[in-house]
Amino acid sequence: MFSVPFAAVSLAALVLAGCGGGGAGASSGSITLYNGQHPETTAALVAGFEKSTGIKVIVRSDDEDVLTNQLVTEGSASPADVIYTENTPALQLLAGKGLLAPIDASTLAQVPSRYNSPDGKWVGVSARVSVMIYNTDLVKTSQLPTSVLQLAEPRWKGKLALAPAETDFQPVVTAVAQRDGQAAALAWLKGLQANAVAIYPDNETVTSMVNSGHAAIGIINQYYWYRERVLVGASGMHSALAYFAPGDPGYVVNVSGAGVLASSHHKADAQRFVAYLTSKAGQEIIAHSDSFEYAIGSGVTTAQGETPLDQLAPDPVSLSELGDGSSAVALLQEAQLL
Repeated sequence: MFSVPFAAVSLAALVLAGCGGGGAGASSGSITLYNGQHPETTAALVAGFEKSTGIKVIVRSDDEDVLTNQLVTEGSASPADVIYTENTPALQLLAGKGLLAPIDASTLAQVPSRYNSPDGKWVGVSARVSVMIYNTDLVKTSQLPTSVLQLAEPRWKGKLALAPAETDFQPVVTAVAQRDGQAAALAWLKGLQANAVAIYPDNETVTSMVNSGHAAIGIINQYYWYRERVLVGASGMHSALAYFAPGDPGYVVNVSGAGVLASSHHKADAQRFVAYLTSKAGQEIIAHSDSFEYAIGSGVTTAQGETPLDQLAPDPVSLSELGDGSSAVALLQEAQLL
């Protein structure tokens, strides 16, 4: 979720923000961005776009599920021109309701097709991967589970940090259901609920609780751990990351993406903004920042010291199979986790 800040974007990223991308020429216009991404990441990208184009971006930030519901309610009367989310299910939901315009083909071409909308209605901007976080004082590496399903076993009772309302958790739920079926996914969720130390609001809290020893293990996207390290310093870290076994449904690469609203009155400038996010200039901002997400466009690779994206071995579930998140939400509600 977007609300908890992390350290400021690096100077290198801000310098790169002014370098190319997004098209030349000034504009006196403005666009409105509904932002469900982390504000610091978005602020650096917006600054680079504004400097490059002269187009002002009015940013309204909230959790992506809140913004998605707002867009559905507003319909064609929405003031939004662009929606930028942490995960793809929100974009798929909006696309399914006919609220997104097609993304320019030249923009889609800047990102590998597997990270884009199946029907061209949104484009991938960055990637992240779901992992285990564990407290190194409480859990030995030899004790770590190899599957996310094992976290529902009794041996983890009273040790698990869980944030089921976090939209980042939905792709994992969907991946479990895709592989093992709805009934198995529901039983797994009930096992997680029984094992949880507490139900936390977001991944930032899960990361903090495991790092501080209030919980032994949790499921997060990898970048939250790196952001925590920036916040508390290396000496304050009492946790580490580990991957589930290759192909496990707890090991999911998911994507942050952006779309242009079909109701936008500034589509040309909105398309320029989305193109900037996936351009070399925009991707370099992500690659060199304290976002710690994976750059995926224009041939840029993340410069931070993480396992390279092309060396990961995640569950093969596709973004299309992750869908609009509704099946995951239904399972979470049935398990009384929402």
